[in-house]
Amino acid sequence: MEHEPGCKQTILVVDDAPENIDVIKSILVPDYTVKVATRGVLALKIAQSQPPDLVLLDVMMPDLDGYEVCRQLKTSEVTRDVPVIFVTVRDQTEDETRGLDLGAVDYISKPIRPPILRARIRTHIALAEARRRLALQNRALIDAARLREDVEHIMRHDLKSPLNIIIGAPQFLLMQSNFTNEQREYLNDILEAGQRMLSMINNSLDIFKIENGAYDFRPKRIDLLAVMQGVLAELRMAIANKHLQVTILVDDREPGETRRVEVMAEDLLCHSMLSNLCKNAVEASPQGDRITIRFECGPQVVLSIYNGGEVPENIRDRFFDKFVTAGKRDGTGLGTYSAMLIARTHHGSITLDTSTPGRTCLRVTLPAAQDYAPRRPPVPQTPKG
Repeated sequence: MEHEPGCKQTILVVDDAPENIDVIKSILVPDYTVKVATRGVLALKIAQSQPPDLVLLDVMMPDLDGYEVCRQLKTSEVTRDVPVIFVTVRDQTEDETRGLDLGAVDYISKPIRPPILRARIRTHIALAEARRRLALQNRALIDAARLREDVEHIMRHDLKSPLNIIIGAPQFLLMQSNFTNEQREYLNDILEAGQRMLSMINNSLDIFKIENGAYDFRPKRIDLLAVMQGVLAELRMAIANKHLQVTILVDDREPGETRRVEVMAEDLLCHSMLSNLCKNAVEASPQGDRITIRFECGPQVVLSIYNGGEVPENIRDRFFDKFVTAGKRDGTGLGTYSAMLIARTHHGSITLDTSTPGRTCLRVTLPAAQDYAPRRPPVPQTPKG
């Protein structure tokens, strides 16, 4: 029950013996507002009209006994969360068990010992208040989660509107003939980036479905090396600005133009995963450093991304958790979390290796295309934090 500051909490005392009520009132009146009822029916009416903070309930009464009163209190939406303590001369184990089974929180035997009664009441009112606050917090979290989902859906919709211009304008301009080859290349880059952004907006809904175990996973044979090369092409300006050297190795050799690294996967999800990981590697690398990307081919394809810079020790154990970030002014903490979800959806894994001082390695394992046995994607575990 909510109380204004300074207001006393209310105890409903239910006992058919007035002398017992007087004893309990003398113990509680200094600290609580005490309401009384000498019959079970009257107690239920009082509790329904204005629920008390706690009920002290006798078992043996002439109209409804205490057990029936407790049962009705606990089946009512209005009073089911009000703690009930039995106060009775019936002190057999089976009596106490029956009361607790009906939903009572405690069982005190007569004659009453004032310090025990006060202590039990304080404890159970405090527990009830804690449960009430926790329920309110849970409802607030649920409402916040729903709001976040609504905002995300709105953002996806609103972001698509300006993309129509970004995608449509280069297509229109490319139909003209008065552009140089270099200018056409730039227009194609804008068009490709706009189309990729549209795909990524649509892909964000897929990540939400993966989180909730509702994603319809449909892998096919794709070239992971080609996906990686596409990601690096998109990051070429960021790589050039930091004067980074990027080396790709397949089984410790530079791949030729016809080399493929085939996995069973979804192209767009893999692009999103590799884009997040490579972007992190570029941002973390010192100026003029090197990034090495190594593919190891076997029954499982192991992709390792090595870059300079170290992940801070205080987040290493939580590196793939949601909203974990460090050292990025505009970081959301969703990139590595998203990558982890995508790897697991592909029946693969992703790990962080910080064993080399001054260097970081992210290692992704995915099933190779050969001898692939289709399986249902795993349902992601609820993320920590």
